[in-house]
Amino acid sequence: MYPSRVDITEVGTRDGLQAEQQFVPTERKIEFIAGFAAAGLRRIEATSFVSPRAVPQLADAAQVVAAAKTLGPTIAALVPNAKGAMRAVEADVDEMVVFISASESHSATNLNMSIDQAIAAVEPVAAIARDSGKVLRAAIAVAFGCPFEGDVPAATVSGIAGRLNSLGIGSLTLGDTTGMASPRHVETVCGKLFEDHPEMRLTLHFHNTRGLGLVNVMAGLKLGIDSYESAAAGLGGCPFAAGATGNICTEDLVYMLSELGIETGIDLDAMIGVAREMERYLGRALPGQLMRAGPRTRLHPVSAVRRAVG
Repeated sequence: MYPSRVDITEVGTRDGLQAEQQFVPTERKIEFIAGFAAAGLRRIEATSFVSPRAVPQLADAAQVVAAAKTLGPTIAALVPNAKGAMRAVEADVDEMVVFISASESHSATNLNMSIDQAIAAVEPVAAIARDSGKVLRAAIAVAFGCPFEGDVPAATVSGIAGRLNSLGIGSLTLGDTTGMASPRHVETVCGKLFEDHPEMRLTLHFHNTRGLGLVNVMAGLKLGIDSYESAAAGLGGCPFAAGATGNICTEDLVYMLSELGIETGIDLDAMIGVAREMERYLGRALPGQLMRAGPRTRLHPVSAVRRAVG
């Protein structure tokens, strides 16, 4: 029923940190990425080459990529436009990711342009990727629902996917930017994409805003989808979307997959350690659950708890 192996992309230092108000020093970001690599993650979306004025937290994108490139995993970064793509190429990023919103309202708040304008802006990025030999992927935000407009028709998402595919983009991430997806949405949207664009490789990116993040992963697994994005400790949220909260949690996802007998290549204990370190550094409780409870195989002595009396 399920894939035998799942690929996980860690987005903790990009989608996870982008909404943090206090600047996280570059060296600390690199330490987190080094922890991800040591835990076995083979693809890391490390940062974004957006305008530093728009997202000050990611102003150090070039420095982060330069250090992350020495650690072994494939290093990806978001690029909003041709200028960002040129910066990414200069930094020698392994993969570039363009992003399009599935609704006009979110496109206006996130990119300051219409969907048509955003897709037109991908064309020069695709040319830069071809000329530089860089892998280019795409992500569609609010693919399962928009906080301003509600449900997004599957045909709309499929239409955007087709236009991106025509530009030579064969890998597509569907983003549940504000956690509006349900298993029904996953089946409907992904089913439409399978029907219309069977050649495209899908990755799913869920947020746990309404507690359905891992449930939606289960829906994706049943469809045979074997690629997901997540953030250590469940950190994150889009700063340009109302009600956005954290991503699904990497260590919780790895644990669930291991319980299903699905291989990820990730050391769960090491991943828990990185999540705890992120929580300690940020100085507040983060949403991840496994880093508190531990896996079910971690037992406790009876003497560790109080006995009921009376």
